[in-house]
Amino acid sequence: MIPADSHAATREEFPASAGAKQDALTLGEALILGTIEGLTEYLPVSSTGHLLVAGWFMGVGDTPIASARKKARNKEALDAYTICIQAGAIIAVLGLYFRRVRQMLRGLAGRDAEGRGLLINVVAAFLPAAVGGMLFNKIIKTWLFGPWPVVLAWFVGGLAILAVCRWNQGKERPGNSGRAIEELTWRMALIIGFAQCIAMWPGVSRSLVTIVGGLLVGLSLPAAVEFSFLLGLITLGAATGHDTLKHGQLMMQTFDPLSLAVGVAAAFVAAVLSVKWMVRYLNRHGLSLFGYYRVVVAVVTGIMLITGMP
Repeated sequence: MIPADSHAATREEFPASAGAKQDALTLGEALILGTIEGLTEYLPVSSTGHLLVAGWFMGVGDTPIASARKKARNKEALDAYTICIQAGAIIAVLGLYFRRVRQMLRGLAGRDAEGRGLLINVVAAFLPAAVGGMLFNKIIKTWLFGPWPVVLAWFVGGLAILAVCRWNQGKERPGNSGRAIEELTWRMALIIGFAQCIAMWPGVSRSLVTIVGGLLVGLSLPAAVEFSFLLGLITLGAATGHDTLKHGQLMMQTFDPLSLAVGVAAAFVAAVLSVKWMVRYLNRHGLSLFGYYRVVVAVVTGIMLITGMP
């Protein structure tokens, strides 16, 4: 997902003392967050948005007596946690798409021309988000990591999916028509990369904008989905590595290591199931379900925010 984009803090307070680690994040909460991460990371519904709103609904770690400085430190720890559990989803896709990953590695070694071209395209698509994340990460976290920006992004993103589906129907072409992933050029990949920058807004969904970007440059739906998954490996991997190095010590001081292990394991299992289901579903039905889902969840969440639920 996009620089520590992706996943925002779902908590406001975690006791940082060694004795309070279990209260900071229970194993049940870690299991829920990991499962949400794995299920939604590669679906076009926004894992960041779901983690933000789920944490808000659960009131995870919310204690009223912390100092502002302590709250800020614990918020950083949760930012790192929700990004680091992406490792489970990354490992899942590495396993499911190992053939493509091996092909790119062979290309890097000069033994596979198609693999080298695919690797170049993935790197080209990654660069805009890498630069944008470094430039705008603080601004985005300050202004956009909240329930209402997520609701707006869910709603607009849902309408965008439905519009793209209607556009495809208007062109009277089957969902599997279009270019294969081997036909992607670096210029087309760069366009997808600029689209990925939009997903820095939590709730937009990295998968959504990269899949739609792939469709708009002429890829078939299966090719757009596969490229989105492969691009996610480097994008999510970079975000995970960055936050592990920057906030890993604080995270381990705040949370029990077992909570991290549970989150990663849950994300792995959920991502395997989610990706396998998504590929089968899209080959038969297309993206429209996700558009309707986003609109409905935006409306329901908005009503709950207005009425003060839960």
